[in-house]
Amino acid sequence: MTKRALNSGWIGKTFDDFLMRPQMGINETRQGISLRSSLARSLKLELPIISSNMDSVTGARMAEAIALEGGLGVIHRGQSIERQVTKVTEVKRSYSAVIENPHRLPVGATIREAKRFARQRKITGILIETASGSGILAGLLSNRDIPWTGDINHRKVEDFMTPVEKLHTHSPDIKVEDAEKVLFEKRIERLPLVDNENRIHGLITRKDVRYLRERPFASKDDKGHLLVAAAIGARGDYVERAHALLEAGADCFFIDIAHGHSTIMQEAVETMRKEHGDVPLLCGNVATYEGAQFMKDIGADAIKVGVGPGRGCRTRLETSAGVPQLQAIREAWCAVGDEIPIIADGGVRHDKDIFMALICGASTVMLGSALSGTDEAPGRVIEDPATHTKKKMYRGMTSPEAVLESLYDEEDADTIDDALQTPAEGQEFQVAYKGGVRDILHRIRGHLRSGVSYSGEISLENTRHKILPEPLDYLVPLSESSRRESYER
Repeated sequence: MTKRALNSGWIGKTFDDFLMRPQMGINETRQGISLRSSLARSLKLELPIISSNMDSVTGARMAEAIALEGGLGVIHRGQSIERQVTKVTEVKRSYSAVIENPHRLPVGATIREAKRFARQRKITGILIETASGSGILAGLLSNRDIPWTGDINHRKVEDFMTPVEKLHTHSPDIKVEDAEKVLFEKRIERLPLVDNENRIHGLITRKDVRYLRERPFASKDDKGHLLVAAAIGARGDYVERAHALLEAGADCFFIDIAHGHSTIMQEAVETMRKEHGDVPLLCGNVATYEGAQFMKDIGADAIKVGVGPGRGCRTRLETSAGVPQLQAIREAWCAVGDEIPIIADGGVRHDKDIFMALICGASTVMLGSALSGTDEAPGRVIEDPATHTKKKMYRGMTSPEAVLESLYDEEDADTIDDALQTPAEGQEFQVAYKGGVRDILHRIRGHLRSGVSYSGEISLENTRHKILPEPLDYLVPLSESSRRESYER
């Protein structure tokens, strides 16, 4: 499709400028409506929602929670490589059907060491091996094995563990369904997987099996681990960072820079292809037809669209650069069609904006401030005694506060000096505390299904197939009075 095919009706338009004309509904119930959509050329999501790679939005807890609901979390890069790797590792080890290379301690470790080990890794049970690095199962130490009273911190774990002779174990080739039966019949919480020589091959826990059964839409890789993405830059340590993150199990990379339509992005993609082959690269940000076409030409696996629409961003205020978000999404789609998935990043105020983005060109939508006030978002809850309200901090990654924190682990003087001298294009402010993110994701899922129903289709895929060629045939442009009638309550 050529740029001339971009209808002038899109110019200057964003989410509040349209309503969708309701079509004849064909669903008896909305509960089974599929929202499956493409994340990248090789990845699909059952809920087309991505949590933003911001330090006030996505850490390990958020990434776990959103993957369990069928979306994807992107671990931000405003931290050391080691910290980012730790968060990716935590997600990949959580709620998997089989925990490969489970945490373990030698029989000679003390109870004090075991408590610290468990606390740091947020686990309640530790496999004990015969010697450090031996990989031979000697026993299992769980919380219930440790007395609540008495001075036992100096004692050895072998004094309290359940020895291997009394454990229920199984061979590594057991199917998850069969393991679930064993866990129930034996009334046990953990099933170590060992070979004939008691060499540890993995661990299956009742908690993980239950969670995955209760969340059939969870985003998982081929081995049953939760999907997790990681953000990298386009300069500095990004190659080293990417290598470490791949080792930790990251499923894809967001090459994340403010101005993606640039030679810096092109060089970064070329380097990543040479170093890491066909790992999915989701690149951004752009906001124009030409920017999306550029991303296609350099080999991006998905295109992140949005320059300046987010609440934490001041790019438009400080530089005047940007394109109204719905226009930007449509320009990108006109440039690449369905060849490359588009990620709409920013500008969402209401759930209807998510649906509007999806029917106008986006395959998925990235959320920041909408998720930042939740329990799973990093940061503490702030209580205002005067108003009796609770809030959390939200900030753009180019805000002064975020930039300064990202430099704590930085050792390169030129990098630090360059970052500190670059004027801020982000801001920090408080958002209302919202509770658990799962409730928000359930609400979004329900509203997206309702949107599909109003469009007269049985799935999001069918809705997009019908509307994307010419959305203006299905949209009603709003006057100021009709906008007030629709959105002011």
